Amino acid sequence: MDELLDLLIERFFPKGISAEKRSDIINFLLEKLYNDYNEYYMNRELVIKNRIDSLHIILPNARVREKYSQLIKIEDTDVCEYWIEGLEGTGLRAESEATLWAKNENTNATPEECNTTQPITANEENATPTSPNGVTMGHKDNGIVITGIPTVDGDYDVILKYKYQGWYEGCSVLERKFKITINPDPRSLWKDVPTDENIKFFKKDYVSEYVTVSENDKGPQKDIVAASKRGRSHAHEGKPRDDDFRLFHNDKNGWYVIAVADGAGSAKYSRKGSALACDTCIEYCKSALEAPAQLEDAIVALNNATEGHSNRNISTMLYEIIGGAAHKARRAILETAKANEDQLRDYSTTLLLTICKKFDFGWFVASFWVGDGAMCIYDKQRQYVKILGVPDGGEYAGQTRFLTMKEIFEPESLMSRLKYSIEEDFTALLLMTDGISDPFFETDANLNNVEKWNKLWSNIKSEVDLTDNNSESQYQLLKWLDFWSPGNHDDRTIIILY
Repeated sequence: MDELLDLLIERFFPKGISAEKRSDIINFLLEKLYNDYNEYYMNRELVIKNRIDSLHIILPNARVREKYSQLIKIEDTDVCEYWIEGLEGTGLRAESEATLWAKNENTNATPEECNTTQPITANEENATPTSPNGVTMGHKDNGIVITGIPTVDGDYDVILKYKYQGWYEGCSVLERKFKITINPDPRSLWKDVPTDENIKFFKKDYVSEYVTVSENDKGPQKDIVAASKRGRSHAHEGKPRDDDFRLFHNDKNGWYVIAVADGAGSAKYSRKGSALACDTCIEYCKSALEAPAQLEDAIVALNNATEGHSNRNISTMLYEIIGGAAHKARRAILETAKANEDQLRDYSTTLLLTICKKFDFGWFVASFWVGDGAMCIYDKQRQYVKILGVPDGGEYAGQTRFLTMKEIFEPESLMSRLKYSIEEDFTALLLMTDGISDPFFETDANLNNVEKWNKLWSNIKSEVDLTDNNSESQYQLLKWLDFWSPGNHDDRTIIILY
C-alpha cells in the first residue's frame, strides 16, 4: 500500500513536497477510496435489496391447531445465506428444506409437494433448530420451510434476513419483512350456551343410553348404544336440541324397537314433535309386539319360502304395527298442537323406526322411514350395506318431508316406506340424523357406497369401544359426536345395534 501511495504522489504531485503535505495527500486519498468503496457497497446493497423485495414471496394464512408448511427459497446469485426471525411464540419454526424433506415419510414427494397445510393428526413437538447457533440458514440450493402447528392466533411480523456475496463483518444484514396471519381455530369461536330450562318443552342438550342384551336360547345377542347432542349452531345461540331417540328391548321375547327423529329447524316446537314421535312409536310397538306369535310364524314361513316369494301377511302385519305406530305418533303431535293452540307444522319432525329380532336362521329387520338421515344394515366382513328405505327430498333442494305431512299417510306412500328383510347376520344396524349422515356421506347416492360406511365405522371405532356389555361406550359415543366437519353443525343423533 505504501509503495502504491508513493507512486501516486510521484506521478500526480510536485516533487519535494513536505512530509506534512505528503501525509495530507495520503489521508485524502484513503478517505476518498473509503468513501467510494462505501458508496459502491451501498449502491450494491440497494440493488440487491430492491431485487429481493420484488420477488413474489407470500406467507399464506395459518390456523391454530392445523399443521402449516411454507417454503421460502431465494435463488439469487448475490445472496449467499439467509434465515427467518420473528416466529417466537407462534408455534412455528424455520427448518432447512433438505432436512424437512429427509424427515418426510413419503420419499416420493418433492419438497414442493410437501408444502401444504394439513389438518392436525397428532401432537407434535417443535423440532430443534438445525444449525449450532440456533438459526436455520438457507442458500440458493436449499430453502427454508416455515413449519409447525400454530398455537396462538394473531398477526405476526416475520423477517427474512440475508447476506450477500462479499459480505464481511461490519456490513449491513439486509432484510425483508412479511406479515403472517394465524387465524383462530374455528372450534374455539363456537359458544356453548346452555338451553334455558324455563322454555316451553325444555329438552336436555345431550343424552346417551346403553341397553345390554344378555345371551339367550338363540345365542349371543346384540347390545344397543345411543347418543344425541345439540349441534354447535344451536349451542352457539343457546337454542335447544331438536333431535330425539328411544330404545327398547323385550327381554322376554327378544324384540328390539328403535326410533330416531330429527325435529325441523324451522319449526319452533320441533323438539317436542321429535320426542312425541319417538315416545309414541316405542310404546305402540312395545304393545303390538307383546304377543308376536302370528308375526313370528309368518317370518319363519317367509324364510322357508322359495327365493322371490313375498308374504302378504307380513306386509299387512307390518302395516298395522309400524305403520300404526307412525299414525299414532302423528295423532299425538296433532293433539298436542291443538291443546297448545299451535300449528301442526310447528312440530314437524322426521322419523326413522325399526323393529328387529334374532331367529335361529338369522335376523328379521323391518323399518319405516320419513325424512332425511340414514338407516342401514352394515356388515364389515362381507363389505355389505343395505339401506332401509329412501331418504326424502322435498320439492326444493335442502328440503325434506316430515311425519306431520298428511300425504305421508296415503296408503301407497305409507306402504312404500315400509321395508323388511332377513339377514344372516351383520356388524351393526345404524340409525342417524342428517347431522351425521351429511358430513360422512354428503349425498343420498353415497349412502349405497360401502367405502363411505367403512370410513364412518372406522371413525366411530377409533373412539368408541363397541365391545359386549360396555356401558361406557355411550359416553364415548357422546364424545365422538363432537367430531369436526366444516359447515356441518346440526344436531347429531346416532343409534348402533351391534
